[in-house]
Amino acid sequence: MNISLTLTESQINTLLDSYRDAINLKELPYVKAQLILSDTVITIYTTNKVVFTGEGADYYAKSFTPSFIAHSGSDEVGTGDVFGPVVVAACYVDQSAYNKLKSYPIQDSKKMTDDLVRSVGPILISTIPYSLLVLDNEKYNEVQALNNLNAIKAKLHNQAYLHLAKKAKLTGLKVIDQFSPKTSYYNYLKDEKEVVKDLHFETKAESKYFAVACASVIARYAFLNALDALSKTFDMTIPKGASDKVDDFIRLFMTRHGNDALKKVAKCHFKNIQNALNAQHD
Repeated sequence: MNISLTLTESQINTLLDSYRDAINLKELPYVKAQLILSDTVITIYTTNKVVFTGEGADYYAKSFTPSFIAHSGSDEVGTGDVFGPVVVAACYVDQSAYNKLKSYPIQDSKKMTDDLVRSVGPILISTIPYSLLVLDNEKYNEVQALNNLNAIKAKLHNQAYLHLAKKAKLTGLKVIDQFSPKTSYYNYLKDEKEVVKDLHFETKAESKYFAVACASVIARYAFLNALDALSKTFDMTIPKGASDKVDDFIRLFMTRHGNDALKKVAKCHFKNIQNALNAQHD
């Protein structure tokens, strides 16, 4: 990740004062100063051009740039729910789209009501380039037998970014709401034919990056729609989450539709499901 800016003398002095302990003492041609930080190198040229290089480039540059920088983001929902699919969305937001969307209450979808998600979701889908992957329960149960959840999520996020890159030129950061260390993430993808590199990994990214928040809402919107469809198919209102209420529903669902139907609606490795199945044999 590279961000190039031309700063004033005052801005450069502020930068040097803020990170004086990171100054590289080695003299470089045409370079006034260089700062070596943990995930970013900041090079200040004699022309007052300043180049921020590395995963944290956006973080360090944002104090000297407009309030919004075009970027991409991805997030997933459904991984903690016994019922319903795992959904991953990735989207790209530029300045024009941001100007259209900033007045809406877009944030981490976990902090939004279902009604608000259902209202805002279609607006996002019609405004920004996005990629959406819905791993239904039958397929999830099949792949989960061979992959742990983080491996599944890594493959979905990678595929979402591959699809998104075909819909938009992805400038700026490509942010992923971190669920696994970077090295582990790419290790999960070692056998994939194509892997999107240069991702920026950050925890709680849906609360820090607008595009990740948008991806969170799009994914949640798709998850709710999928749960509605399952509820209609089985003529039962299928609950979210993994609470005691869900435990009661599992038993009711098994009574009405049988054990085999669970793999069509539930993540069968969840303890809630396993406990209900084991209870039948006691």
